[in-house]
Amino acid sequence: MDFANFMAHNWWIIFIIVIFFSGLFTINQGYIGVITMFGKYQRIATPGLRFKIPLIEQVYKKVSIQNRSVELEFQAVTADQANVYFKSMLLYSVQNADEETIKKVAFKFFADKDLMQALIRTIEGNIRSFVATKKQAEILGLRKEIVEYVKFEIDHTLETWGYHLQDLQINDITFDKMILDSMSKVVASNNLKAAAENEGQALLITKTKSAEAEGNAIKISAEAEKEAARLRGQGVALFRQEVAKGMTEAAEQMKQANLDTNVILFSMWTEAIKNFAEYGKGNVIFLDGSPDGMEGTMKQIQALMVKQAGAGK
Repeated sequence: MDFANFMAHNWWIIFIIVIFFSGLFTINQGYIGVITMFGKYQRIATPGLRFKIPLIEQVYKKVSIQNRSVELEFQAVTADQANVYFKSMLLYSVQNADEETIKKVAFKFFADKDLMQALIRTIEGNIRSFVATKKQAEILGLRKEIVEYVKFEIDHTLETWGYHLQDLQINDITFDKMILDSMSKVVASNNLKAAAENEGQALLITKTKSAEAEGNAIKISAEAEKEAARLRGQGVALFRQEVAKGMTEAAEQMKQANLDTNVILFSMWTEAIKNFAEYGKGNVIFLDGSPDGMEGTMKQIQALMVKQAGAGK
């Protein structure tokens, strides 16, 4: 009964306590609270336990300052009328936690889905406009250029919304099956062409080196033959000089001894037969070894020597 009487007489205290606690609220880490008064922006609230004026101030929105991502799939058309299909991942976040930035984020769009729709359509439009100026053969090698172009084009727009594009990853670029098949055939034909050119170059180098080696071998062989002929000529000339010198000395000695010089011719004849037999190597040489044959040969040699002596006079 006492508690009921107390409540009946002090109800306004309970009312004040309820009103006070209704003004308490919390902001989670990674969020910024936007406080309005009678529908007009009043201030921002950072993470933690905060207090607002009960019944007057309202927590209009809690803005996330964490990174957010979204996957995109869309189609574009190249300058040569080829369909290109993109799969990409968009990473974006609130630009910073400053009050002016949070105000832009809180009041620029009615809801987050409206922001997402505007962001996705803006990026798709920029990529389509870039692709429309390129040919299908160029697109696969322009991932980095596409990303840089999109960032350059939409960074200013996103800044007016309070957001920042952190990264745009183009994960997949594909074409229609017919175009992919034709591109594969082009690559295969280029590979075959390059292989044929490499094989031709290798064959040309092989034949060139072989011809150079053969030419060098012929040149070396000719020079060796030339040198051998020169040396053989020198040897024959030296042999003739030595024979003439020896025969001259032998003839002088035989004259002094009153001997017949035909003995020299006989000695030459026998040495010749000896050399034929020793170095013939199986070759057949027909010689008249009879006394008459030897006498005839001696007369021929004598006649040759007389003729040469007469020519020398």
